[in-house]
Amino acid sequence: MPFSGGNVRLSIKLLVLLGAAVALGGLAVFILPTRPADDFRIYGNVELRQISLAFENGGRVTEMLAEEGDRVRAGQVLARQDKSALELSERQASARLKALEQAVLRLKNGARPEELAQARARVESARAQADFASRQDRRMETLAGRERAVSQQDRESSRSARDVAAANLEEAQKSLELLEIGPRDEDIAQAEAEAEAARASLASIRRDIAQTELTAPRDALVRSRLLEPGDMASAQRPAFQLLVDRPKWVRAYVPEIRLGRLRPGDRADVFSDSFPERPVSGKVGYISAAAEFTPKSVQTEELRTSLVYEVRIIVEDPDNILRLGMPVTVRLAPAMPEKSS
Repeated sequence: MPFSGGNVRLSIKLLVLLGAAVALGGLAVFILPTRPADDFRIYGNVELRQISLAFENGGRVTEMLAEEGDRVRAGQVLARQDKSALELSERQASARLKALEQAVLRLKNGARPEELAQARARVESARAQADFASRQDRRMETLAGRERAVSQQDRESSRSARDVAAANLEEAQKSLELLEIGPRDEDIAQAEAEAEAARASLASIRRDIAQTELTAPRDALVRSRLLEPGDMASAQRPAFQLLVDRPKWVRAYVPEIRLGRLRPGDRADVFSDSFPERPVSGKVGYISAAAEFTPKSVQTEELRTSLVYEVRIIVEDPDNILRLGMPVTVRLAPAMPEKSS
């Protein structure tokens, strides 16, 4: 049966449409990404280390030198406290230490030559007084024996004066001996210990003064500023919340049936909803040795009631695409299992 012109044109149109469909399908094979057979995906959240930075001692805040979002360097001063009371204590402790150090020096140096000369002069004076009192006592004794011209009271007074003069001489001699010998070793050790205690007290006060400046312990990002000038700070009340964005990782969970396909060091790509076209490179850094029930934050129906293993993906994010708590998709390309020999 011969074909009419209309049928021929319809057949040509059908062939053209069929060819176009085939061409589009072939193009899609090359353009659209395909998932490798050994590739699988897990879901997790970005995590960072956080630092709650607080003053070590209580006191009134005078300055807050950082704002939310500031990037700070290790050692940078972020806040200050009032230190006027501590500075007064430092002056007092410093003066006491100087006095004790001079006392130690005086004990070690011993008596001055002038002090020794003065002590010897006292001995000579006491000896002269003792000799005079002794002569007077002998004279009174002689008079009392011959004619009884001396009363009993005068006789006793001369004896008492003799004994007192002798005692004064002995005291002066002992004092001279102590000056010549010098202080005891125990006295020097005690004075040195008191000076050392004062030195430690001064060092403690100076450390407290240094602690009135709150510094960043490492390079970080200020997440929260929690105090203001005029607030009373304490060790239990943080002044700043800091984020340490290096290293940065993703905490995710893998079921036991897939655990054997992962090894530390496996490469991974991390995708976020904010930048789906800009994957962040990473690698498997930690695989838990213990199973746990799936945390509530895991959203996939497959894992909600399963025992899973925690996996941490360490990421390299120089452009700071990933933020704390951000939900992400991790595409893993596990290493092929080793062939048995």
